[in-house]
Amino acid sequence: MTTNIHVNPIKPSTLSRITKMKLYHIAGKTFLYAIIVFSSITMILPFLWMLSASLKTEMNVFDFPINWIPENPVWSNYIVIWQKIDLLLFYFNTIKLTFIITTLQLVTCSLAAYAFAKIEFPERNLLFLGYIATMMVPFQVVMIPQFIIMKYLNLTDTHMALILLQAFSPFGVFLMRQFYLNIPNELSEAARIDGLSEFGIYLKVMLPLAKPALASLGIFTFVFVWNDFLGPLIYINSNAKKTIQLGIRMFISQYSAEYSLIMAASVCSLLPVIIIFISAQKFFVEGIAMSGLKG
Repeated sequence: MTTNIHVNPIKPSTLSRITKMKLYHIAGKTFLYAIIVFSSITMILPFLWMLSASLKTEMNVFDFPINWIPENPVWSNYIVIWQKIDLLLFYFNTIKLTFIITTLQLVTCSLAAYAFAKIEFPERNLLFLGYIATMMVPFQVVMIPQFIIMKYLNLTDTHMALILLQAFSPFGVFLMRQFYLNIPNELSEAARIDGLSEFGIYLKVMLPLAKPALASLGIFTFVFVWNDFLGPLIYINSNAKKTIQLGIRMFISQYSAEYSLIMAASVCSLLPVIIIFISAQKFFVEGIAMSGLKG
């Protein structure tokens, strides 16, 4: 017994449409990859120039065309920067401020975000909206009032001024709240039925689940505080309390600047940030994705 199978032939017009769609798809992907490659090169070139300039003499820093790999690298630049300024002390001050502020932000932001996400109270959403709206206020607007308050409290030229001003972050609360909203309410309700207090639910249920978001917030805060230049510039006067960003500025005098040393010190200041980012990259990406901030 034989069975005849009839296959409808594909019309030439249909084949042409499929071919065009494939060509559009390939062209779109090629264009997208071209933009990504161009953006990556644009962003990495300044970093490569910084590395190159840190190994040159002062006379050769601005040579054109750029000599990306110096023939005689001046490795001594990386020794001179530790001799000309007290870079070790500036490192210590920066690590101290970064550690304290990052820890405080993780505590305050996660607590506030839990309240805004999981606890019902009157005008919760309106209060959250008003708090988040403070992110829209430029720092230049509040800079002088904050300085007057710190001066009134006799906290100028102290690290405490920077710690108090940066211990809370509307962005951190927003980030953590978005993550908490993705956690089912049934978990917290079951914990309440079992007799846990609100702080107990936060500590024993929410925090263990929020590790990716905490890692993301920690990296954001670490990078911001480590690279902060304006805050220490406003409040810190004495050399003993300066951070590494202010220390690098000491290579700039009234009439000249030692750019090769500035670049060498900048490379040294970037190393902790790069190490932290690489070691916590997995949590960082996961936290951003789960908090709903991805594009």
